[in-house]
Amino acid sequence: MAQGSRPLPDPIAEAERVALAAKRAGVGIRLLGGAGINLHSPSAGKPPLKRKYGDLDYAIAKRDRQGVLKLFPALGYEANERFNLMQGDRRLYFFDATHGRQVDIFIDWFKMSHVIDLRDRLDCEGPCASPSDLLLSKLQIFEVNQKDLVDLTALLLDHKVATNDDDAIDPQYVARVAAADWGMYRTLQQNVQKLRQAIEELDVDRDVVRGRLDEIWKAVEAQPKSLKWKVRAQVGERMPWYELPEEVRSPYQPDV
Repeated sequence: MAQGSRPLPDPIAEAERVALAAKRAGVGIRLLGGAGINLHSPSAGKPPLKRKYGDLDYAIAKRDRQGVLKLFPALGYEANERFNLMQGDRRLYFFDATHGRQVDIFIDWFKMSHVIDLRDRLDCEGPCASPSDLLLSKLQIFEVNQKDLVDLTALLLDHKVATNDDDAIDPQYVARVAAADWGMYRTLQQNVQKLRQAIEELDVDRDVVRGRLDEIWKAVEAQPKSLKWKVRAQVGERMPWYELPEEVRSPYQPDV
């Protein structure tokens, strides 16, 4: 490990360090989650939306898997060898033992409460996933929490809703994802409502957030739904429509 190649204590500064190293190494890696929104949205870095961040989440194309397996150890991370051996075709884990921080890397597909196909979504500019994918990565969380809602508020404040604009939230893309899977649609619907309620307690420009949510949801409702979607909608909530992601234990967590 090169001198000075150790994870930084601040997650945002660390995300920037990783982004620079990945660019130098020619490894395509896109930051997701709250840290991704922080780098993409200035509102996330100041009150009332400023918050602390923990683990780092990324998405990569399968072609960059080997590059990532070299990159993170060189940056001072330890691989979760067992996890990476068993599930490394779709997901990788690394750990910063000094700061107790995990790095979760999704390969081609983002799979948490729901599944998002990212295979054609990772060639965007910059260190982060697109604003549309950052939005979906948060809105798809079935057990969404206040931190997630704060992140979404920052993202919507700082990005207009428009098609054919890499720095905007694409309502047609969000609509296509929702129209392909009733379960995804239902979770998005619930979380949009929770977000509408959450912004009432935040000192932000609520009209901007409401207006952009309205634009997105209008597109979602207008998007034609498949027969599969309609059949699943008839079943509704009588069957679970989401997954509860299993927590991956770091090698430094003691067995309970």
